Amino acid sequence: MVDLGLAPKERTPWAQTVRTCQQLLLRKEALWTFLEIHGIEPTNNAAERALRQSVIQRKISLGVQSASGAICRSRLLTVTTTLRQQERDIWQFLEQAWIAHHRRGVMPYLLRIP
Repeated sequence: MVDLGLAPKERTPWAQTVRTCQQLLLRKEALWTFLEIHGIEPTNNAAERALRQSVIQRKISLGVQSASGAICRSRLLTVTTTLRQQERDIWQFLEQAWIAHHRRGVMPYLLRIP
């Protein structure tokens, strides 16, 4: 690798650019996979769409007031987004999860992928 005169903990814009380029070079094999393998999306539009609802909710509600609230919200948004993608009933899942939690049981029938 070429020595660019970068100090190990340097925090200048140049250092940030160099580190970004180094990270890109580490992943260069994966960067163009979508050109070589048919069916791989070149964009992250699906991920952006999946996050959209949570971003809107956060802006409307002005966020959460505690660390535990942030954890709860992130878990609920992860579960509901996944269930929507799988076209599964969210309320049924949450009801069964609540019952299983209070019974201290496991819900193997909820973990199946349709």
